[in-house]
Amino acid sequence: MNTPAYAIGHITVKDPDKWAEYRERIVPTLAPWNATLLFRGNKTRVLGGTHKHTDTVVLQFPDTDSLNGWFDSDAYQAIIPLRMKAADVDLIAYEFT
Repeated sequence: MNTPAYAIGHITVKDPDKWAEYRERIVPTLAPWNATLLFRGNKTRVLGGTHKHTDTVVLQFPDTDSLNGWFDSDAYQAIIPLRMKAADVDLIAYEFT
């Protein structure tokens, strides 16, 4: 049985115009991998510990292979330079347990 996998991005936007372009360009990279945008939001408060970023995004994939396939795909790799200009992003892969 495959278990869902998640890509969670912690984000601090540096260039809002470039970030808007990145957000538009990422959508078509997700469809071939059956990924779903579960959450996109802005931090309102840190309830414990520390958290340097202002925004978070959560993407769900059918399984880890799909998540890795998306990340390694030519389509996604092509927009990483734009992402790096647009924002500081910590992107982490998680597997549902």
